Amino acid sequence: MLENKASDLHLSTSNPPIIRINGELERLDAPPLIHEELLSILSEICPEDKMQQFEETGDVDFGYELPGKARFRANFFNQKDGVAAVFRTIPSEILTVKQLGLPGICQKFAKLSKGLVLVTGPTGSGKSTTLAAIIDYANKVRTDHILTVEDPIEFAHKSRESLINHREVGLHTETFASALRAASREDPGIILVGEMRDLETINLALEASATGYLVFGTLHTPSAAKTIDRIIDVFPASQQNQVRTTLSESIKGVIAQNLFKRIDKPGRVAALEILVVDNAIANMIREEKTYQIPGMIEVGQTRGNVPLDEAIMQHLQAGRISPDEAFEKCIDKKRFLPYLTREPEPWEL
Repeated sequence: MLENKASDLHLSTSNPPIIRINGELERLDAPPLIHEELLSILSEICPEDKMQQFEETGDVDFGYELPGKARFRANFFNQKDGVAAVFRTIPSEILTVKQLGLPGICQKFAKLSKGLVLVTGPTGSGKSTTLAAIIDYANKVRTDHILTVEDPIEFAHKSRESLINHREVGLHTETFASALRAASREDPGIILVGEMRDLETINLALEASATGYLVFGTLHTPSAAKTIDRIIDVFPASQQNQVRTTLSESIKGVIAQNLFKRIDKPGRVAALEILVVDNAIANMIREEKTYQIPGMIEVGQTRGNVPLDEAIMQHLQAGRISPDEAFEKCIDKKRFLPYLTREPEPWEL
């Protein structure tokens, strides 16, 4: 994986090893894996308690490290033909905000005194990398206690101006929720929640951001407006009015990102939609008018907002991404039609 700069490694019974390079799967020149042999290989690197969990439940997540080279997020699971595993590379070097080409507003998010900032996007879109860069910046410019809660720990930060403590769910704490409940007694200034995956975790993250902490989290949502709706919809209808009020007061920003395959050189590049929550947008959240948020992003670019289509267009005009992929992932299809060299299918419009 490291030699080929692959992002993922798939080991699956009855298949040869497969790696993902720049978003594409490539089979290695090796014989298909046999269940018993693969299970023996995987058990060598899996902690005993995690192996027991895998045997009991059929799947498990954990972190694995090659010292001095890289960390990996590992997932074992059972499938029809036998055992399978996926390893995601987590580089040992944490790229900075500038190295990733992130907008300056990301540094402003890191300087907030309190509130909720969410990084969203589909699986494998680089959310963890973006968050790591923001936390790295905060670590260098703030004198705070930064507490991360992840499953598993991905990027391992070293304390610089700030103190950083990493907690892994299942290893250092029972659940995301239990770690968040304990956080108020651990004097954090910043809390990173690796994944806001259920009502209890989302509720506790909201409470923490509303009571004086700066909370960063991730969600699997495709856009900033849908992120707001997703948080509210998690709660029962009887609680949603109160949640709208709390969310409108605590949320400060949303970064929604998509990854694109580069055509100018090997690699991928992220297009970021950014929502900076001001009083007008907070009122929209409170008054159930989130459908107006995309328009506010469009007209509020001087405040740091970035529409997704604008970010995609910048990459397209710079020759970094293909017209086809830009057209596929954009919102306003008509705007990107002139760049296509083919006639779009009716279902694409």
